[in-house]
Amino acid sequence: MENTLGLEIIEVVEQAAIASAKWMGKGEKNTADQVAVEAMRERMNKIYMRGRIVIGEGERDDAPMLYIGEEVGICSRPDAKDFCNPDELIEIDIAVDPCEGTNLVAYGQPGSMAVLAISEKGGLFAAPDFYMKKLAAPPAAKGKVDINKSATENLKILAECLDRSIEELVVVVMKRERHNDLIKEIREAGARVQLISDGDVGAALSCGFAGTNIHALMGIGAAPEGVISAAAMRALGGHFQGQLIYDPAIVKTGLIGESKEANLERLQSMNITDPDKVYDAHELASGETVLFAASGITTGNLIQGVRFFHGGARTQSLVISNQSKTARFVDTIHMFEQPKYVQLH
Repeated sequence: MENTLGLEIIEVVEQAAIASAKWMGKGEKNTADQVAVEAMRERMNKIYMRGRIVIGEGERDDAPMLYIGEEVGICSRPDAKDFCNPDELIEIDIAVDPCEGTNLVAYGQPGSMAVLAISEKGGLFAAPDFYMKKLAAPPAAKGKVDINKSATENLKILAECLDRSIEELVVVVMKRERHNDLIKEIREAGARVQLISDGDVGAALSCGFAGTNIHALMGIGAAPEGVISAAAMRALGGHFQGQLIYDPAIVKTGLIGESKEANLERLQSMNITDPDKVYDAHELASGETVLFAASGITTGNLIQGVRFFHGGARTQSLVISNQSKTARFVDTIHMFEQPKYVQLH
């Protein structure tokens, strides 16, 4: 799968990032998202594969593109037999977020990305459009920190695993009312808190790399993005756990169904019989082969955002594979027209 789709999925996230970056700082978050969706879908439909969107543009939304269940790729076309050999057909599940951090793009803030994860059919957890309690940590702490422990306990474990003092740790938390007590506890334990307004996939991803000065992600964010984060962290060997949150009283902000009871019924209808189950990265991204790709829209901790120059643009992307056990940073110059020279810096 990696050999067949590696370069293709880089181009998918690159095109989404470029399209969205053109709307950076213009205050139009919906447009920034829409153009990313269109660009991602257009490039995806040129790949010789049969893909199925399992996490897309909203379970409840009447999204016209990249909706959950949509089939993408040349081999999903009605005339696929004219283009694809059934014996060589690649059937994959795809989780996408064409513009992760729409507000970040709209207001010119750092950390937005175009992201996707792929695996063979059935290899990604089809998370409902709920919220998820998340815990991400570096590979050294994998299986040692635990989402069921308090933040204070996990910080002590994390400090020991990383051979640091708690005061040297940085924990990313989304700035939400529901996290007030969590933020207070982290600070009282001695660690530092980096608050973000959106985009916790990038925060989880940063935990998997040394040198980012991000040591953990804690708190509640969107469940679909949790699956994408889990795919990346599984391929990196990092720690990730997620637990679905179905009670609106816990979330406090955002939409999460009509009521706790109605949400539990929805989970039952999706064959999720244990609503309080804690999932690890291998359960959320269970496929034999898992690929993750991201391209920066605005510059973040790990990757540069899109930089435009006369006649073109430069992107930086990241592709992680559990198959080859690699994390590749890809620097690409896109020439929209014949340039007088190629911009290197």
